[in-house]
Amino acid sequence: RIDPVNGVIEVGHIKYSPALQRTIGATEAMYLLMQYVFDELGYRRYEWKCDSLNEPSKAAAVRLGFTYEGLFRQAVVYKGRNRDTAWFSIIDREWPALKSAYEQWLAPTNFDADGRQRRRLSDLISEARAVASRS
Repeated sequence: RIDPVNGVIEVGHIKYSPALQRTIGATEAMYLLMQYVFDELGYRRYEWKCDSLNEPSKAAAVRLGFTYEGLFRQAVVYKGRNRDTAWFSIIDREWPALKSAYEQWLAPTNFDADGRQRRRLSDLISEARAVASRS
């Protein structure tokens, strides 16, 4: 869903190959999409929606910095069943803190010689949000 009048865009139907899942590149791809949405397009809101039963998708949204907003009960009929939809978002005023966290996480110094992260993205996001809330 893209709503330029209201400055809202949704990321949807993400399907990474097993070779890309849980990689630095997959996280960087999401960062680049966010950067485009907020810095280039100037949108106000970036949405993530998924089946409420899709635990990996919900966990990914939270890890990437999306805020859980609620559950739309019986939002759609999917494969013959009522599907509840979990809604997540990032809004423009949250972006500067998230951007800083992503840039710290993606920095080469955050990874050891074997490519293992030194600091978790979720920790950097939490710290950036705490600093932003005090400002």
